[in-house]
Amino acid sequence: MSAWFDTNTETPLIAEKARELDSFLSTIADGKVTDEEVAAQEDRVVALMKAIEPELAKHPKLFDQVTQLLVELTAYDMMQVMNMMKATRPGRQKLSL
Repeated sequence: MSAWFDTNTETPLIAEKARELDSFLSTIADGKVTDEEVAAQEDRVVALMKAIEPELAKHPKLFDQVTQLLVELTAYDMMQVMNMMKATRPGRQKLSL
């Protein structure tokens, strides 16, 4: 089983694990992320969700918790991107989706 946290610091390891994915490393190797690479990542995510969903459906409470985790993680990632974009664009105060 793969840990979600560093046992000493309780720091989440999800982003670190993402940075180690072969698909991520090959995507960022040239410094660009193309529409095709984003679509391929979406396909991988959808395939995993389809594989996991039937198992989680057997445990409704766990299904709800994992769904909330995915939603919160996505919101966190979006906030981080927006925060980094703001930091790299001087004079720009408000970002919207």
